[in-house]
Amino acid sequence: MTFFKTSAIPLSLALLAASAAGAVFAQAAAPVTLAAARTDAHALHNMMLGAARAGSRIVAVGAYGYIILSDDGGASYRQADQVPVDTTLTSVSFADASQGWAAGHGGVILHTADGGKTWALQRSDTSVDQPLFSIWFANANEGWAAGLWSLLLHTQDGGKSWQQVKLPAAPGQQRADLNLLHIFPGRDGALFVAAEQGVLYRSRDGGQHWEALATGTKASLWSGVSTASGAIVVGGLGGKLLRSDDGGQHWQVIASPTSGSITALRSEGNQVMASSLSGALLASDDDGRQWRIKATARDALTTLELQEGRAERPLAYGKGGQAKLEVSASR
Repeated sequence: MTFFKTSAIPLSLALLAASAAGAVFAQAAAPVTLAAARTDAHALHNMMLGAARAGSRIVAVGAYGYIILSDDGGASYRQADQVPVDTTLTSVSFADASQGWAAGHGGVILHTADGGKTWALQRSDTSVDQPLFSIWFANANEGWAAGLWSLLLHTQDGGKSWQQVKLPAAPGQQRADLNLLHIFPGRDGALFVAAEQGVLYRSRDGGQHWEALATGTKASLWSGVSTASGAIVVGGLGGKLLRSDDGGQHWQVIASPTSGSITALRSEGNQVMASSLSGALLASDDDGRQWRIKATARDALTTLELQEGRAERPLAYGKGGQAKLEVSASR
């Protein structure tokens, strides 16, 4: 099965859906040609796949290399002034209000030093489109990026150079070839990577060594988060939600109020929130133990982010940019 850069559904979501249905990917997508993202009045209303805070600013990335910025809590957006690629961007991470990185198709990694206004290309692999689905930086120097076929990259110089990290095979697998879908930090230097087939990779030493954990589900895990108490919550295909109180050793299946696949998880204080492909925005007020539908959107939600100091008013995104949310009557 082949997906092209110009497909109406970005490879990242199409891959997740097809993979979940049992499709086998024998080859990567067609080679990618890089060109600068164009200035487009409609960029604000295109699909966004990743969002992050840069101080009080919200930065979202998505289709066609579009990157949009909001300094007023999502009331208005503007397009980034300079983005060197027009490939789909899937993930964005900021170490502080200025230093940020974005990743996506063509194996691209971009860097900004001005809070997302302008971006420079740090890495690409256009000979074959082995897309990156997630990027996360611990600080201005050290970060990780993950993607197709267990591709895990590590940098210690702010992205100037990247080294590939070899992962162990997951339980029941002969080699490490699962798609890696979301990187997130835990407590005390722990790192996690949510992957296909219910696998969660864990490092207890800041990424030096990795182990594959079985979570008790075969559902692909699309996102994960560490809560204020240190619990781990992961979510994915079919609205699946799981929670661990011991760093991933044991898991509890959590009742989910939606069958829509979980696309993103965020946590602040005792509150945890999740976006879903059903258009439901989920919320938990007890550290991820019980969930309710907080609000709904007309279309699928592909990602979300919490506002600084205003976690009760999350921003969610979908195929038309920031989604309009209707508060659930049962909230």
